[in-house]
Amino acid sequence: MATSTSCPTILLPFSKVDFPIQRATKFAPSINIGKTHLQKLSISRFSRFRPNGPVVFSRLNDYSVDDSSRDTLKNSPELGVQSCTWNWRGYSIRYQCAGNSGPALVLVHGFGANSDHWRKNVPVLAKSHRVYSIDLIGYGYSDKPNPRNFGADYFYTFETWAAQLNDFCTDVVKDEAFFICNSIGGLVGLQAAVMEPQICKGIMLLNISLRMLHIKKQPWYGKPVIRSFQNLLRNTAMGRFFYRSVATPESVKSILCQCYHDTSQVTEELVQKILLPGLEPGAVDVFLEFICYSGGPLPEELLPQVKCPVLIAWGDKDPWEPIELGRAYGKFDSVEDFIVLPDVGHCPQDEAPNLVNPLVESFVARHASPKASVSV
Repeated sequence: MATSTSCPTILLPFSKVDFPIQRATKFAPSINIGKTHLQKLSISRFSRFRPNGPVVFSRLNDYSVDDSSRDTLKNSPELGVQSCTWNWRGYSIRYQCAGNSGPALVLVHGFGANSDHWRKNVPVLAKSHRVYSIDLIGYGYSDKPNPRNFGADYFYTFETWAAQLNDFCTDVVKDEAFFICNSIGGLVGLQAAVMEPQICKGIMLLNISLRMLHIKKQPWYGKPVIRSFQNLLRNTAMGRFFYRSVATPESVKSILCQCYHDTSQVTEELVQKILLPGLEPGAVDVFLEFICYSGGPLPEELLPQVKCPVLIAWGDKDPWEPIELGRAYGKFDSVEDFIVLPDVGHCPQDEAPNLVNPLVESFVARHASPKASVSV
């Protein structure tokens, strides 16, 4: 059950889409896991229960849920995390890293977020991995070039961010990597894997964006209205006025309270980590361009092209990206499993790291090559 906190009730556009879209009817097999660490067991593939908690299974591995491990994350000592900059095509890119051995992981944030959104994951995963979390260009403390300087074409696209991600692996990671992605970061990871398949070892998608405002998903009668509203925001003073109303502590907290099921996780620290980069010069132009970006790829177009294994995990209380629609992505051949995260919203890595971190570890362990365990 969600824990209530004092959250302002501010309803903002683009936090939720009310246009009807076709719902998928064929769902892939899925599993539910409790809010605990997962431990691999050599047991048969049949549902069973213990007095201290359920035992549940995916279609690939057998896992038990042990409630006694719930506080392991809280008691674990944290490793040092370094904040660094990388020059990409003349732009300064902020990234964070930790760990000096094991497979390489690159963590990719969602819309309006930054690498700080992985602050509960990097130190834990760094115990046995080389972990990097990156600020996509235009977000966090990376440079925010004005998109109007690039002519009529959109600059902030999934192709741009995918190229950034692949170049980051080549220049900084200097190795193949697993992409762990949330929301629109999932589109970035998939696009990067399609563009440079030799770089990506595997992708974990956490509540990937369904892109319900994509031009292909807009009903015919809604397209003129949506386009007019996007043009109004992007090309008039209304857009900057709207952004000023969004870029406040109260509004950011309201938005986070909408997408986190456990609102006790919406702390003042989190609000500040999301808000402050959005107050930097150029942030408003990035915001207005992206909310007007209705083109580019869809997850269902990229998944058939991906050659690496994909694991999808979905918070079942996500109000923005309904799990009923997300389940359909489990039918693609590249997706090895679809895992339901109970009582979790749109950002599982931050709301429920005790669920996400062990999932990442088990997924990477299944697909890491032996050379990845050598210290660098």
